[in-house]
Amino acid sequence: MYLKKSFNPKTGRTYLSAATNYHDPVKKQSRTRTIQSFGYVDVLEKTFPDPIAHFTAVVEQMDAEEKMSKSLDQIKINREATLSIDNINRKYFGYAALSKIYHDLGLHTFFTNKARNLKIEYILNNVVKLLVFERLRNPASKKKTFENKDRYFENMDFSLDNVYGALSLLAKYKDDLQVHLHKKIKALYGRNTDLVYYDVTNYYFEIDEQDELKRKGVSKEHRPDPIIQMGLFMDTMGIPISYKLFPGNTNDCETVRSMLAELKREYDIGRVIVVADKGNNTAKNINYHVMRGDGYVYSQTVRGSQKELKDYVFDGDGYTWIGDQFKIKSRIYPREITVVGNNNKPMKKRIDEKQIIFYSKDYDRRAKAEREGALLKALELVKNPGKYNKATSYGAAKYVRNLEYDKETGEILSSKKKLIFDEGKLREEEKYDGYYAIVTSELDKSDKEIIDIYRGLWRIEESFKITKSDLKTRPVYLSRQDRIESHFLICFTALTIIRILQHSLGGKYSASHIMESLRKIECTRVDKNFYIFDYADEITLAMKNALGIDFSKEFLTQKDIKNILALSKRSSFAL
Repeated sequence: MYLKKSFNPKTGRTYLSAATNYHDPVKKQSRTRTIQSFGYVDVLEKTFPDPIAHFTAVVEQMDAEEKMSKSLDQIKINREATLSIDNINRKYFGYAALSKIYHDLGLHTFFTNKARNLKIEYILNNVVKLLVFERLRNPASKKKTFENKDRYFENMDFSLDNVYGALSLLAKYKDDLQVHLHKKIKALYGRNTDLVYYDVTNYYFEIDEQDELKRKGVSKEHRPDPIIQMGLFMDTMGIPISYKLFPGNTNDCETVRSMLAELKREYDIGRVIVVADKGNNTAKNINYHVMRGDGYVYSQTVRGSQKELKDYVFDGDGYTWIGDQFKIKSRIYPREITVVGNNNKPMKKRIDEKQIIFYSKDYDRRAKAEREGALLKALELVKNPGKYNKATSYGAAKYVRNLEYDKETGEILSSKKKLIFDEGKLREEEKYDGYYAIVTSELDKSDKEIIDIYRGLWRIEESFKITKSDLKTRPVYLSRQDRIESHFLICFTALTIIRILQHSLGGKYSASHIMESLRKIECTRVDKNFYIFDYADEITLAMKNALGIDFSKEFLTQKDIKNILALSKRSSFAL
């Protein structure tokens, strides 16, 4: 099949059509058959900038589909054929999208270069690809990950021992890899680091013994297990910049300074505005930012603040209502902080900062709804204290007066004093419902700008949710510190890839939905050369425009699949 260009010398016009040549057995000569007419070039130019190039591609696609159809007609089904436990006829193909991002980021080059001077008998890059792709497809133990390697159309010629060996090597590259990714993302997607988001979370280990990294601390999930802390910087697109692990007993507020120093030094970053929650709002951190010419946007607790700020919050003067649900006011205030001077003695220091106070009726209702469960438990605790202990009364105990626990067992002790529901405590807490405060060094930015900046913090909270729920980063079953570091490096790389994929798809889909769609793109071999696909959705079809990968075909030859995978490995950018 070819594009036929019929020129009429009388009119000077050219007509385009899809045609094929065939042998006429009657006249015993070659003849031409028109398959589809497209129209005159001069008319088509109103729709297509280059009609000939466009319809040449159309005809080539028609020809390929016709050949595919003829080949499929020749597939023979052997009804007596039996399955073999050694043959893996079902293959995963959705990873082609992940491979595209992986290679655009130059990860294949990074790991190939790192392996040049290593005396290893396996290809390091292939092990890393499996670990990253499976973390996004089917997160599981390293053993289970290894067992799935034959589900890929890739060279996976390595052993389980090689996987653990690679984990022992990767930790030494964690800093270099993060800088490499930053440079690639900055060049490919125009990353802006004038404004960065920061947060801390922790991951638990189902073990009893502690070491220098795995320590018992304040668990986000209220678990007694040893944990490690992770600090994470993220850009305004929601793509991770860098991470660092800290011992589990490290306070959240002690992590940002060392990470920020490394970020500015290793990533060649100038002035930044750090956005974080109230856990990082300390005198040390604020002084650190200001002394180095950086900025900050921190939330500020109203309940735990000084009396002067509380008086300002509850003074009705100065508020501006936005509609009937939201009110706001702000001021520039000389905040006094205590820092350690050069002589290691505490000293007072004044910093001008902008304080923004806002109240939301929706936040007010939400706070009361979130408290409702604890209040019901507190009322039940007063009536039936024997049903509870220190652990099970968590969240409700603060609303009960005269409550005492056995220090060893955690059981509630009977006392001469009657348990009483603390109505005063409830009323005091309700005063603060709906009120939020933000403090910032950015005095010239409007209240709306600051609030919009702070609201972007939800993306980093979502990133932690992705790592814990979708990538199943925890619990961590590894014991060696180098392999633990490598585990988190793999998870960080996987998170970066899925966030970039979200960005490439216009931010329309959640990471969970993208991962779910990609893991369903599988194919089954129906013939020695043909595979059949059985899943498509809005996300998989959107991949064609976003990445140039077409997941819409029901049938593909093995050659077609190899061509698509080869295309996914061609980097869109070379640094």
